[in-house]
Amino acid sequence: MYCAVVDPEHDSAHGRKRSQRPQRTHHEVADELRARIRSGALRPGARMPTQAQLAHEFGVERGTVRQALRVLQSERLLTNVSKGAPATVAPDPVGALTGPEAPPLPTTVALAPRIAAAFGAEHVEIDAVCLTSISLTLAIGEPLRQIHAGRLKPAKVDVRVLLPSRNIDLAFPVPVEGGDDWVHERWLAMRNAQGQVLQHNLLALRATHGIDVRVTFRALPFTPPVKLYLLNGAEALFAYYTLTRREAEAEHEQPALYDALGSRSMLFSFEQGAGLRDTTFVEQSHLWFNALWETISSELVLTS
Repeated sequence: MYCAVVDPEHDSAHGRKRSQRPQRTHHEVADELRARIRSGALRPGARMPTQAQLAHEFGVERGTVRQALRVLQSERLLTNVSKGAPATVAPDPVGALTGPEAPPLPTTVALAPRIAAAFGAEHVEIDAVCLTSISLTLAIGEPLRQIHAGRLKPAKVDVRVLLPSRNIDLAFPVPVEGGDDWVHERWLAMRNAQGQVLQHNLLALRATHGIDVRVTFRALPFTPPVKLYLLNGAEALFAYYTLTRREAEAEHEQPALYDALGSRSMLFSFEQGAGLRDTTFVEQSHLWFNALWETISSELVLTS
């Protein structure tokens, strides 16, 4: 079986637990309901519990539930969201998030179904450029579950990941005032831990299902300002790392940071054959990735 990985609120180097709050936010309620839809606990076409029932279950106000349902409706996972009758799970909640017509969505929403669809191929090929591989590790959890359930069985899986080198001065995350190296150490620990989980989960498929798996990491001499995922040579998923200032927290004795909202970055999809613009973007993205892989990147060992 594969190792579990906890999704942090964002791809940061904070490395701390979020404080306890009396109520969940509508984002947290949406995350839980989204997970139920993806897992099949809430089946396509099924009626959702009423807003009153959901409010009672999650210990929140109905307004919070309504906001969560609207988020899922905007992602085309739910239909018939209103103040009256219960919402309905979309007929094809996974397909709603795929294809060239799909709207840009946060990485946490859009990446998992694309990765799961890629694992439907006989030979799965995934190339990624990212800061820590958190989003990729989380997204691969869904096809792993389907493989263990017997619904998917690719013959071969090749994964290549480009991550920043431990030996560079990161552009982000960094303290606003500079001078502290704990941020770099926290980022490095996260980079290594997430990469090790990703590698372990995939390589375990050799023993459990006889799948030919290769997972390779290489180090970049710079901080990537964007994240890029290339799937089976046919699709490119692209997002910007948007920086924000995170204020100092005296209780944790941590200074203000410039950090990236990685997991919630909007992911744009480009598909081979979906027009000249999309096809050219996919082709150029592969050329860019391969050039980095074969020239200025170096061997990466996932140790502290």
